[in-house]
Amino acid sequence: AGAGDGTFTVGHSEPDHLVPANTTSSYSFDVITELFDNLMTLGTDGQAVPLAAESVTSDDQKVWTVKVRPGQKFHNGEPVTAQSFADAWNSAAYGPNAMGANSYFSYIKGYEEMNPEDEDAKPKADTLSGVEVTGPDAMKVTLNAPFSQFPLLLTYPAYAPMPKAGLKDLKAFDEHPIGNGPYMMDGNWERNKQVKLVAFPGYAGPRKPKNKGVTWKSYSSADTAYTDLRAGRIDVLQTIPAAKVPEAKRLLGDRFLARKMSTTDYLGFPLFDKRFDNPDLRKAISMVIDRQGINKAVYNGDYFPADSLIPSIIPGHRDNACGEPCTYDPAKAKQLFAKAGGFKGTMELYFSNAQPTYAQWMQIVANSLRDNLGITDIQFRQVPASDYFSMLREHSEKGPYRQNWEADYPSPQNYLENMWGPDNRMGWDSKEFNDLIAQANRSADQQQALALYNQAEDIAIQEMPMIPLWTWAGQGGRSENVDHVTITPFSTGLVATDVTVK
Repeated sequence: AGAGDGTFTVGHSEPDHLVPANTTSSYSFDVITELFDNLMTLGTDGQAVPLAAESVTSDDQKVWTVKVRPGQKFHNGEPVTAQSFADAWNSAAYGPNAMGANSYFSYIKGYEEMNPEDEDAKPKADTLSGVEVTGPDAMKVTLNAPFSQFPLLLTYPAYAPMPKAGLKDLKAFDEHPIGNGPYMMDGNWERNKQVKLVAFPGYAGPRKPKNKGVTWKSYSSADTAYTDLRAGRIDVLQTIPAAKVPEAKRLLGDRFLARKMSTTDYLGFPLFDKRFDNPDLRKAISMVIDRQGINKAVYNGDYFPADSLIPSIIPGHRDNACGEPCTYDPAKAKQLFAKAGGFKGTMELYFSNAQPTYAQWMQIVANSLRDNLGITDIQFRQVPASDYFSMLREHSEKGPYRQNWEADYPSPQNYLENMWGPDNRMGWDSKEFNDLIAQANRSADQQQALALYNQAEDIAIQEMPMIPLWTWAGQGGRSENVDHVTITPFSTGLVATDVTVK
């Protein structure tokens, strides 16, 4: 920090990958969104606005016409064309490539041919039939079904373009991504240490950096990162550990950065384990979680106990949509628990090591399960953050697990379809839910769509395969070395390009 060279340093957890389509981690997005310009980005009000695109339009919500802004270059000098997007999406959607964000391409026609149900079968195609390049800067994208939220989806990091050089060697690209964004790599990713970015001199887009570069420094401990912020060794920390927030408010003054957030914590159940397949058991567990008590004890009362599956800053949120199943009521929970036949064996509780608070609130939940439901055999399973996603993807957990969701883009569809829809982490399957989501996705009328998303949400609440816990309060901080620090509530995160260095 304060290197006097016009660059600044941000602390966060170690990313898992830097190939845009191979991750769903917000720590990876921190870096990827600075290296790449997607076709669309989010405006300050959460609307989709053109970035690398000139326009993205559709008459029927199913066939979309994309015009790429001409004259853009990748960091290696290669031109950015419609083909750069098509190539990237084809690589991401091709099943055998096993990309972390592969499923985000399932909206596009031809996805199924690239992802056979039998994982050992060879796919029938290696390109998306729905992506047709019609000129150097033009493409037509045909979806499987009408999807009014498509321009919002295009803001998601996985939809970034790729240069030909990167597609030839994805392993090398992970260490040294070549993007088309306002910053480029300065050297390789130094694993578990840092990613250094410098302003790209050839950048001609609307996000020109007001600084010379940004270094993303990796911390395995959020407490250490906070200590370094106080000492001026880093300039920005997007999440100050909850236990340090009262002190940070006092010490940082106007350098303490509070914001609303889309990130919500949930407790998911592995329904592929028969012990968890009774909705009454799941509701009983939800109703012995004292959300407000945990909020006060762990988060200084700054967080927002969940009363629905969707946080309040997302369109379609309804106050108290969850009702009784999200209300602390140990007596009623005991009845439901007995009705469900109780619980046998060890209750293993899973969480990552990204924040010390996860262990704190899991301890409180465990005490409540013990005191109110008589579950005495409880084990904590703390997993390194970089391994946690793959554990959930592989269904190798043996008990309830913490997961959060940060909006990829501001739509209820983003929460509901990704966490409760087909191929979810819980192994939950509801045709009625899936049908309502599909109906909502088809609707060009936003109000009608929201009403249908809400009906789907009600089904997920009745069955409770995953419990909503609380929505985060964004609590960051900056050093005296920097100004104009804006942290958005969506996957765009820190607006690094706007930061000025003193």
